[in-house]
Amino acid sequence: MLALRLPEDVETRLSQLAKLTGRTKTYYATQAILHQLEDIEDYYLAEKAWQKFTAGDKKTYSSDEVIAELNL
Repeated sequence: MLALRLPEDVETRLSQLAKLTGRTKTYYATQAILHQLEDIEDYYLAEKAWQKFTAGDKKTYSSDEVIAELNL
């Protein structure tokens, strides 16, 4: 269960959209979350990887090393 407090103008827009389309506000809130969740996850995973990289915990390879290793 999730409860959200939306700014009044957003709530109004959401209500109007739901009324015009015959769908629920919950449907549109769920769709918005689903569409943004992957991008948000990607951002935070990338941020974590960047922190590890800058801390020196990750080995890097040049493109020449990768090409040689993969016999490309």
